[in-house]
Amino acid sequence: MSLPVPPGLRVIVEADGGSRGNPGPASYGAVVRDASDGQVLLERAESLGTVTNNVAEYRGLIAGLQAAAELSAAAVDVRMDSKLVVEQMSGRWRVKHPDLKPLYAEARRLVSGFGSVSFSWMPRERNKHADRLANEAMDAAAKGLPWSPSTSERPGSGAVGTADTEPASQTAAVRPGWSAPMGEPTSTILLRHGQTEHSIERRFSGRNDLPLTALGQQQAKAAASWIAGRIEIAAVVSSPLRRAMQTAEVVAAATGAAVTFDEDLVECDFGAWEGLTFAEVTQRWPDEVTAWRGSAGVAPPGGESFAAVARRVGRARDRVLARHPAARVVVVSHVTPIKTLLRLALEAPSAVLYRLHLDVASVSTVDWYPNGPASVRTVNSTAHLES
Repeated sequence: MSLPVPPGLRVIVEADGGSRGNPGPASYGAVVRDASDGQVLLERAESLGTVTNNVAEYRGLIAGLQAAAELSAAAVDVRMDSKLVVEQMSGRWRVKHPDLKPLYAEARRLVSGFGSVSFSWMPRERNKHADRLANEAMDAAAKGLPWSPSTSERPGSGAVGTADTEPASQTAAVRPGWSAPMGEPTSTILLRHGQTEHSIERRFSGRNDLPLTALGQQQAKAAASWIAGRIEIAAVVSSPLRRAMQTAEVVAAATGAAVTFDEDLVECDFGAWEGLTFAEVTQRWPDEVTAWRGSAGVAPPGGESFAAVARRVGRARDRVLARHPAARVVVVSHVTPIKTLLRLALEAPSAVLYRLHLDVASVSTVDWYPNGPASVRTVNSTAHLES
C-alpha cells in the first residue's frame, strides 16, 4: 500500500489595484508567498492605462492567480483589501458592472485550476507590499518606463523574506516581449559537474558526496579549457558537494579566477529516493512520484521540493549578481539548480523543469541585465566534450 500523497504547495496571494482618478491612470500589484513561512515567491505589477479602481483590483487578482499557477500551487489563500472583489469571488455579491464580468469569469476559470482557493478581506495597511508594487508600476508608466521592482521576483526575494529570493529578486517582473535590456549584464556560465557513478547509471543523485569518475575529471578539464580559451572570468562560484567542487577547482586553475562555495547551489535533496533509479522509485512510490511530477511544491519522501530549491537558488543568483556586476562568472552546480536558474531567467512556469535536459559537464549561459529581462544564450552545450 502506498503512502499518502504529500500535500502540494500552499501559497498566499496578496493583490491590489488602483487608479488615480477612477477612472484614471491605473496599475495593479500582486505578491505570492509561501504559506509555510511567508517568503515571497513571485511578484507581479503592470500599468493598465486608464481604467477604474475595480478593474485594476480584478487585474491584480488575475495576475496573482496566474503567478500561483506558474508555481503549480495546490492551495491558494487570496487576501485583498477590496471588499467588492472578495465578496464577489466568494459568491456573496453579484457581479453587475459589464466591465467586471469578463474579469470575474477569467478569475473563476483560474480558480478552478487549483485544489482549493479561499478569499479573505484584510485592511489596506496590511496590504502594503502589493500596494507598493502597484504604485511603482504607475510611477514608472508616468515616466515612460517599464516596471523595475526594487525586490524582484525571485523566489526569494523578499519579505518576509527573500525567496531565496530569488534573492532578490529575480528581477523578473512580467515585462512585454522584445523589451530592450539596459546596462551591462552579469554573464553566468552555468556548468554542470562532470560524470559520477550515479550519473552513469542515471540514479537520483542529490546530497551524496560522490567524486568524479576518471571520465568526469577529463570532462571538467575539457570544459575548463574551453572556458579559459574564450572569455575572461571574474569568479567561479560552486556548490560545495565534492563532484561540483572538483569541477570548479579545475576551472579556477585554468582561468586564474578564485573559487568560492555557496550552500544554496547544492543539488535537490531527493530524500528516500537517493541513489535509486527512476524505475525503482516509480515501482516503490507510484503515487508519490505522480504527485511530485505534477507539482513543484511536492517533495520526495524525506526530501526537498523544487519550489524550495527555487527559493534558495534565487538567493544564490542574487548574491552572484550583487557581488559581480557586469562581470563573467562561472557557476558550477547540478541539474536541478541549473535548470532552475534557466527557468528564472525565462520567467517560465515550473513545468519547464521537466522539459529541459542537461548532460554532465554541459554549459548553459545567461546574461542578467540590471534593468531589463535576462537573456538565455545557450542551453546544454557539449561541443567542448566532442574534440
